[in-house]
Amino acid sequence: MAVTHPFHLAFPVDDLNAARAFYLDLLGCAEGRSSEDWVDFDFFGHQIVAHLAPEETGAVKTSAVDGHGVPVRHFGIVLSIPEWQALAGRLTAAGTEFVIAPYVRFKGLPGEQATMFFKDPAGNAIEIKAFADMGQLFAK
Repeated sequence: MAVTHPFHLAFPVDDLNAARAFYLDLLGCAEGRSSEDWVDFDFFGHQIVAHLAPEETGAVKTSAVDGHGVPVRHFGIVLSIPEWQALAGRLTAAGTEFVIAPYVRFKGLPGEQATMFFKDPAGNAIEIKAFADMGQLFAK
């Protein structure tokens, strides 16, 4: 069995208070260390760091995947189907504007997955996905 190591990701934001509200209140992340210029979040067991860098935010390029324009620069997490459904419900109830609304991608094909895309207040794209069969994560 492979050991999963936590990843670390740093990304730009233009407002740390807005980032805190989004990652803490909406996504349910816990806050770690912080300063005037950055804040750590526990993103489902992984360390992500919002750095105050307004000039770095807003770049949006897309790539066609399963008939959708997927933001090229994005990050996310793979959850179980029940966790994904619960988060999709919470985001929908909160009025989240989805880049790609929750749906099942590659239905009936290798790599079938539930997915959704949305942006944080600084415009960083986030993908949350889930597999009914985690063995399909790297299926070809």
